[in-house]
Amino acid sequence: MLKAASVTVRVKPSTKTRLEALADATKRSKSYVIEEALEQYLDVNEWQIEGIAKALSEADKPGAVF
Repeated sequence: MLKAASVTVRVKPSTKTRLEALADATKRSKSYVIEEALEQYLDVNEWQIEGIAKALSEADKPGAVF
């Protein structure tokens, strides 16, 4: 079983209210909702950064056409 790591964040009161409402509506814990949201955010942003790095690498190659 994986060990969980703790992270503390500060959010606006309205964000906390929305988080609590979503957790209640989905019958999930706030931790679950935050974990899912964070995973999705990281997936999208890591994919985007990877794509940018690859494009820059291709553009830097000799003979690259723009």
